[in-house]
Amino acid sequence: MVQREQPPVQVPAVVAAGDGRAARAVYGESKVYLEVGGRPLVTHVVAALQRVPEVSEVWVVGDAERLEPIFGRDEIRRERVKPLHIVGQFRNLYENAWQTYRRLLPGAGPEGRDPGDDDLDVQVLYTSGDLPFVTPQEISQFIRRSQARGCDYALGVVTEEAMEAFYPTPSGGEGIRMAYFNVREGRLRQSNLHLVRPARIINRTYIEEMYENRYQREFGSVVAMAWRLLRAGGFRVVAYYALMHLAGATDRLGLRRVSDRLRRWIALERTEAAVSMMLQTSFRFVPTDLGGAAVDIDNERDCDVARRRYDEWVKAQTGLAEALCGPLPLPPGEAPTAP
Repeated sequence: MVQREQPPVQVPAVVAAGDGRAARAVYGESKVYLEVGGRPLVTHVVAALQRVPEVSEVWVVGDAERLEPIFGRDEIRRERVKPLHIVGQFRNLYENAWQTYRRLLPGAGPEGRDPGDDDLDVQVLYTSGDLPFVTPQEISQFIRRSQARGCDYALGVVTEEAMEAFYPTPSGGEGIRMAYFNVREGRLRQSNLHLVRPARIINRTYIEEMYENRYQREFGSVVAMAWRLLRAGGFRVVAYYALMHLAGATDRLGLRRVSDRLRRWIALERTEAAVSMMLQTSFRFVPTDLGGAAVDIDNERDCDVARRRYDEWVKAQTGLAEALCGPLPLPPGEAPTAP
């Protein structure tokens, strides 16, 4: 008997647009408000989510007083085909994610509610608000592949090959090079796509610490993460983490042969098991074929390059997305509506 592929389940999307302690300012400004391509970064992400068939509604959490006028602009409002909600930010990244989740649960009021037994399998797509090159096809592919894995926490990754479209050109054109984590399966870049069943993650507060210590070039971040891993998983997990960090450091120094030898000992499956143990949930990496969601704006140089090459990169990513995935029309009956 031939098994039919199950259709994807629509999920709400939450865009992190806060400016708390885990966020980095660029040009002295919260990144999501920087203009690239003639509009604030956060509007690029929301516009892409509006065109993803698997997304049911979009929630943006951040400074509501600044966000509401932005999304009230006529040219941005006309793009809306799905419900858009703006939630005022809380104390940190974890509370932004959790409190928005409490508000999007079925039947939740303005103050939200805690999840019950019927909410354990509610999935939420979380993403950041500084992704000018993400495409609807990439988000759609990630959701479909993540739901097929059946895990409680799926984190998007892309290969180095998918990121090469954003590299400097051989003729001297500007580009952006991102850091990778090195594993046996290849050099991978974490994207900014997370499909999560929040109520099924036991150690949810660890996610905030992992995000705050994500800049693994900084000594303090490395030590802080190692300490957290020691408490959560013991010396064996810390040793594995140290090996991963060493492989990444040698890669950034240009010592590719050394890095390649080290990463032979770092299996993606073993990394997933370590994160699953730390968070007390089922965690998986989910690759996508496009790299736009992995290009976030973290510094002034990258912002300048993104501005200068915006039109070129958007055209290239759009063409590649349609070539690999085809167009993504909205579900029948959906048409642009004003609030």
